[in-house]
Amino acid sequence: MNDSVYVGNAGRDAALDRGWILGHFKTAGDPRHSEDVEIKWGVHPPGDERKQWVRGEERTALLILVSGRFRVELPGRSVLLEQQGDYVVWGRGVDHSWVAEEESVVLTVRWPSVPGYAVPREALDG
Repeated sequence: MNDSVYVGNAGRDAALDRGWILGHFKTAGDPRHSEDVEIKWGVHPPGDERKQWVRGEERTALLILVSGRFRVELPGRSVLLEQQGDYVVWGRGVDHSWVAEEESVVLTVRWPSVPGYAVPREALDG
């Protein structure tokens, strides 16, 4: 067995870490550990939204719609992804938020992989 290979299922694995399947937050030595990039398989019920805007973004992000209808809010601009394969890219310094207008699956790639940006647990419960 080669420890530098991991085979999984994005849907199952994503459920273990708020959707994130690759990034700095995975255990060192795990093939999914990376400080260069983060990948998220996001499954969102209708009306699901980011409770707080990401401010002071230090990463570049690519978000691709797999299924559903998903809106990304950017300063002065709202981007609606409604056809499979629609995507949006935003760079460092661009604040953002999002909402799932329908049940949606999105694939997000961010780079580099850096700590921070998680919505505090108490904000999720409110």
